[in-house]
Amino acid sequence: QMRLVHSGGGAVKTGGSRTLSCTASESDYFMIGWFRQAAGKEREGIAGINKRDEKTWYSSPVNGRFTLSQDVARRTVYLHMTDLNLEDTAVYSCAAVTVPIVATLQAMCPLVATFDIWGQGAQLTVSS
Repeated sequence: QMRLVHSGGGAVKTGGSRTLSCTASESDYFMIGWFRQAAGKEREGIAGINKRDEKTWYSSPVNGRFTLSQDVARRTVYLHMTDLNLEDTAVYSCAAVTVPIVATLQAMCPLVATFDIWGQGAQLTVSS
C-alpha cells in the first residue's frame, strides 16, 4: 500500500514561515490534500492539489497565506506557509486520493472521507 511521509513542522514565531512536505512512496495518486487538527478541535481540510492539472484549493483561514506546489517526479507536495499566527498551531497531515477525481476540489478537499491514504502528521507550533 502506498505510504505518505512528512517532513517539516517544528516551532516557529508568529509572522514566520515554514514549509511542510509530503512524499508518496508510489505515483498512484490523483490528489494530495492537507489537513490540520488543533488541540481540542476537529480535523479541518485546509488545502488540496490536483496532481494532473495542478489546480489548488485553500480554506478561508489559510487562503492567501499558504501555497501548494508539487514535484511530480519526486512524488512530493509542498505546503508553503507564511505569516503564521497562533491559530495555525496544530498537527498537520497530508492525505492522498488514489481513485480518479469525480468532483471539484472545493467539494472534495474539506472532507476527511475523500482521502484514503494518510501520512503520520507533523506538529507545528507557532509562538509569540
